[in-house]
Amino acid sequence: MQNEKGLRPRQPARPGTAAAGEDGTPHPPDARRLRTVLVAVCVALMAVIASVSGLNVAQSDLAVAFGASQTTILWIINVYTLALAALLLPLGAIGDRLGRKPVLITGLAVFGIASATAGLAPSAGVMLAARLLSGVGAAMIMPVTLAVITSTFPEEERGRAIGVWTGVAGGGGILGMFLSAALVDVASWRWLFVLPVALVVVALVMAVRSVPNSLEGAARSFDTVGALTSVVAVVGLIFTLQEGPERGWTTPATLTGLVVGLASATVFVTWELRRRDAALLDVHLFRERGLAGGSITLLVVLGVQAGIFVVLFPFLQSVLGWSGLLSTLALMPMAVLMMAASGLAPRLASRVGARSIMATGVALAGGGLALMAVMVSVDGGYLSVLPGMLAMGTGMGLSMTPSTEVITGALPSGRQGVASALNDVTREFGTALGVALLGALLSAGYRDAVQDRLGGFSDDAADAAREGVATAVRAADGAGPDGPALAHAAQQSFVDGWQQAMWAGVAVMAALFLYLVTRGPKKEQPPTRPNATDAPTDGEAPAAPGRRPRRPQGHAVGRPHRPVTRHRLDPTAVHGCPAFVAAGPRFSRREARRPLSHDTRLWTP
Repeated sequence: MQNEKGLRPRQPARPGTAAAGEDGTPHPPDARRLRTVLVAVCVALMAVIASVSGLNVAQSDLAVAFGASQTTILWIINVYTLALAALLLPLGAIGDRLGRKPVLITGLAVFGIASATAGLAPSAGVMLAARLLSGVGAAMIMPVTLAVITSTFPEEERGRAIGVWTGVAGGGGILGMFLSAALVDVASWRWLFVLPVALVVVALVMAVRSVPNSLEGAARSFDTVGALTSVVAVVGLIFTLQEGPERGWTTPATLTGLVVGLASATVFVTWELRRRDAALLDVHLFRERGLAGGSITLLVVLGVQAGIFVVLFPFLQSVLGWSGLLSTLALMPMAVLMMAASGLAPRLASRVGARSIMATGVALAGGGLALMAVMVSVDGGYLSVLPGMLAMGTGMGLSMTPSTEVITGALPSGRQGVASALNDVTREFGTALGVALLGALLSAGYRDAVQDRLGGFSDDAADAAREGVATAVRAADGAGPDGPALAHAAQQSFVDGWQQAMWAGVAVMAALFLYLVTRGPKKEQPPTRPNATDAPTDGEAPAAPGRRPRRPQGHAVGRPHRPVTRHRLDPTAVHGCPAFVAAGPRFSRREARRPLSHDTRLWTP
């Protein structure tokens, strides 16, 4: 529809949109500005992701520099992830309320200052506090980056932007580990924090200049009880998954964390069910197949990915004898394919549906695990695992982007901070769960296999071999003539444990594939045109041709109603079109097929 000047009339701005003129009409998004926004949030995300795994390559250097125990070093690494996971939901909701741009800028400033402090830390205590503060800043950044994309990009561009974000989130960890290993080898561990500080500075400048502000359209009371119980639940469960493999699953600390986490999660769900209209997270939404399927897919796929890294690094370093830098470089083909597939997935999903692409990606990833389980060997080296790694990277990229899109699409634009935080919490839980479970399977398989190969070795050599493959290889250097045999026995035992962990991953991915085929996100219905007789009301822009109107969200999600217009509609146009809702509390598909003798209401977003 065009006016007398041949131009399309501007449509009214959505609530919470800042990019609008003085008359309340939004400025059309410029392609160059959108690219700048995408680069800004991806650079910020890269800083957060790189800091998750960066310190893993410098554990021994940190222990020497601070004279700290292994337990303290692990806490320096894990406290960042713990704070990040625990605060994602509350800070995502605060971003929706106060505005995503100021929260993003504040988070970048906090994260940058904390990272610089960690790089200059004189003691383990200062380092621990700096890492905790970095986790707080990261929790402000991570959900807002995705929320900015979903609230800024138009619908036809949003899928590709989410694909880029997902690729950075998936492959950024590997790239960060590679750069961190290079800095440790060339300089020292303190230079690890130069990378996140530099990324933060770049992201901060771009965010101030280019990122638009957006926030929730209607004022809502903040769910303080839900926020506090979610923090306690996440801390308890993540602590259990992180400390269980180190302390033991039956120790008092691990069991206490598990009980506190489960009890808090129960209280959180119960409270959110009762506070539906102003809940931090409407748990009723998990009844929808899209949100549930996307969350479960991310949980499993990210868990398997994290578990694979736990297996791959000892194989490359202790079995093949590669350095940390070369081992990280060996993972780059997998990261590159993951990022490429993440960018391709939205296009494929728009043609065949999200469920088909998610299931295909899961099948490819499971096939990659099976390839690694069958082909891996000590003598085969890197080439024995490379085909499986490539299949894994492609499959994970295809499955993660549609999963992220269906999660963010389940909540309205005013609640995208919470939707993004839910996506990120699922990622963190999946990572911790995969490391704990696949790591435990690998360790158990190694111990069982090496025990049968220790006959004829000294007690000291046998005890060293039982601790792990890295310890066995170091002990083999001083074992004299028995050294090569001891190293080979440990390496072969590690391959046996590897295969056990891989087959367990195959079983999990097969179960996920069956779930997606039977209960995955429903295929979207074709767009439905409104009836020609249903003209828009005065001051209301017509719907875009062929585009299905949005589902009404109502006051429960903080979106104000437009003026309601009553129409008498053709009943065949009502069925399958979520914009038309019959007057009355219930309206089933069977009722939609009946001739309508009563008024219906046309809701517009």
